[in-house]
Amino acid sequence: MNSTDPVSGYQTYDQSPGPDRSTRSQATTRRTALAICTIADIAAGFLGLWIVLYLLDANQANPFVEFVRGTADWLSGWAQDIFTMDTESLRVVLNCGLPAVIYLLIGHGIAARLNRA
Repeated sequence: MNSTDPVSGYQTYDQSPGPDRSTRSQATTRRTALAICTIADIAAGFLGLWIVLYLLDANQANPFVEFVRGTADWLSGWAQDIFTMDTESLRVVLNCGLPAVIYLLIGHGIAARLNRA
């Protein structure tokens, strides 16, 4: 019998320790940063898609175009009519482009900050 064996007669197995708490925390933080980045990219994508559909004069009665327009209007609701231009296409580009850029900057900035923490 071994004197260091806590319970004699039982076979001991080499068990690898579970993942370190800080490793799990880092993985969770990285997943959160990725989710924030993805949400910001999707929001900017809808706004950019609406700009392209508008500039290409897409059929406004099409359900897909209506969905993209409604989503873009909702996402850029806080920035509507910041720019009041005479040309409608320039107004759409600026009023939807600015929120798209802001979503990207804020989303990727938060994600970068989380990854550094």
